Amino acid sequence: MACRAGCCCSSIASLNEDNARFLMLALLIIIYLLCGAAVFSALEHPKEKLAKERWAQRIEQFTHKHNLSPDELKNFLRNYEEANVAGIRVDATRPRWDFAGAFYFVGTVVSTIGFGMTTPVTIAGKIFLIFYGLIGCAATILFFNLFLERVITVIAFVLKSCHECRERRKAGPPQSCQRPSTVSRERRTDSLAGWKPSVYCVMLILGVAAIVVSCCASAMYSAAEGWDYLDALYFCFVAFSTIGFGDMVSNQREMYKAQAAYRVGNFLFILTGVCCIYSLFNVISIVIKQVLNWLLRRLETPCRCPGRGNRHPRRNVVVPGHMRTRRDNSIETDGVNDSEADGRRMSGEMISMKDFLAANKVNLAIMQKQLSEMANGYPRPLGSSSRHNEFSGGVGALGIMNNRLAETSVD
Repeated sequence: MACRAGCCCSSIASLNEDNARFLMLALLIIIYLLCGAAVFSALEHPKEKLAKERWAQRIEQFTHKHNLSPDELKNFLRNYEEANVAGIRVDATRPRWDFAGAFYFVGTVVSTIGFGMTTPVTIAGKIFLIFYGLIGCAATILFFNLFLERVITVIAFVLKSCHECRERRKAGPPQSCQRPSTVSRERRTDSLAGWKPSVYCVMLILGVAAIVVSCCASAMYSAAEGWDYLDALYFCFVAFSTIGFGDMVSNQREMYKAQAAYRVGNFLFILTGVCCIYSLFNVISIVIKQVLNWLLRRLETPCRCPGRGNRHPRRNVVVPGHMRTRRDNSIETDGVNDSEADGRRMSGEMISMKDFLAANKVNLAIMQKQLSEMANGYPRPLGSSSRHNEFSGGVGALGIMNNRLAETSVD
């Protein structure tokens, strides 16, 4: 049936792929937040009501016992809340603003953890924190991205070595009298050149590393702080993911057994854990994008309007531009076809450097591209793409921004 106002599929097909992915991700995040709010409300709200009832009973009992009015007691409690903000606790705690305490504070600032146990109270301190955090947080994010690049290099090298070992086993033991033929050498070279690390393998390795670091750190915190092991594990995730609620904070007592060793261990565990969780979040974001691409393809509806059946579709929510046309089949792109690109996007396989140059698309595949580049030992070819200029490079969120700058800086 013909459309009355243009094409009936125009509302869907005209939607840009990146915009469609963004809108779907925003919708899924909203649904995720609503589900999380429902779960936490069901779990925590009864406990909150019970705590309020117990507190009201204790206030009433205390006022009757000591012959105090409720208003006088509330004023006293407000004064204690003000002292609590300044770092004063009932139990003896370490000084907050000596050099060691201030170093711990600036570490939580630049790492964006922000426990909230220590905060500046002077006007000068608050103003200085704004400028100090602006530069420090930016530098720390850059450090996390550089750490992620090196982790990717190591993981890709290990995965490639394992792949080479498997290929050697498949080829069988080398014959002593005969040298390997040219055909066998070419096959082995082609298998290594076309190999791409799996995003799921990388995610598994980073996940195991994050779990090992968290479990070891939880054992240390459980012994040093006297926390339950599950509470210590909860603290590790909150701290390493830079959520930083502040309900549990390490290294706050005045004295510890082996205090110097514990402070060094606390610093190293937090630094390592934050780097591991940051790297894991970047890889999980790639997996989430693959799921979004799969959902968008499931929503694809071919246009059935007369005269439009054989027309090439626009760059819409399902068909990226690089999968429709190929201007020239160079050495880097002649082995790439549309079906292979489709299959790789639907699978968990990383996008190779050749595929990335053929696609010439700026997205989260920058990290996948770098995995293949590091694993196969490809240096970035100069002049291979117009997008590779002084802005290009990096992985994760930094890579997206850099390549967006590269895209807009080309005349």
